[in-house]
Amino acid sequence: MTGKGNHVIPNVHFRKVNGMQSGRNNRVMMRTWLNQAGRKQRRAMNRKKKAARLAPRPAAGLLRPLVRPPTQRYNMKVRLGRGFTLEELKAAKIPKKLAPTIGIAVDHRRKNRSVEGMQANVDRLKLYMSKLLIFPKGHGKKCVKQGDTARSELQNVAQNTLKEIIPIPKPDVRMKPRAITEAEKEQSAVRILRKARTDVKFFGEKLKKNKATKEEELSNPERRYVGRRHMWQDEIFLAGVFAT
Repeated sequence: MTGKGNHVIPNVHFRKVNGMQSGRNNRVMMRTWLNQAGRKQRRAMNRKKKAARLAPRPAAGLLRPLVRPPTQRYNMKVRLGRGFTLEELKAAKIPKKLAPTIGIAVDHRRKNRSVEGMQANVDRLKLYMSKLLIFPKGHGKKCVKQGDTARSELQNVAQNTLKEIIPIPKPDVRMKPRAITEAEKEQSAVRILRKARTDVKFFGEKLKKNKATKEEELSNPERRYVGRRHMWQDEIFLAGVFAT
């Protein structure tokens, strides 16, 4: 049954079920996924080939920063960004031209919007540099440059096969149950939120009113604001005269 108005007369039929089957077991237009297991195996093989090709470097490629996506809908999440900013590299004491050569992605266009986000990425860079091992380009003594790791420390080095090189920290936001305190029982969350919304709504009007009051006091110094009754001094004097 349709709703109010000029609609098409309902004429539903249920012949086209289960992918246009024309017989009991003959499903003509149904799409199958019989190669799912084969594709899974192919992806695993490609990951292994890529890791072998990049060895001994990390299989994930370059180190990426931790960023928050834009807009209110997604900014509570943390994901990997394109590259570290020049300010983050400077705070971690890493030259911007050296960074791409040691596996650190650089993005000169991104800007730091918060001190906490910048500090998290600086700590990420420092942790990476503390675990970094740099292999010499060749096998001879002449190939060893300043900053390269000693050959004695490069024996049987395991390759980093993690997806993010340094995993994204997952803070535990769960809270253990506890008893409600007396102060929390006396407070009302609805009233607190309502007052906060009211203060924000009339903030501009309050500033305007205070500004007008100060200007009036400066223009008329004899008229002075007194007492809790929100009365001016001359109004109190007049009220006293009329009372007598």
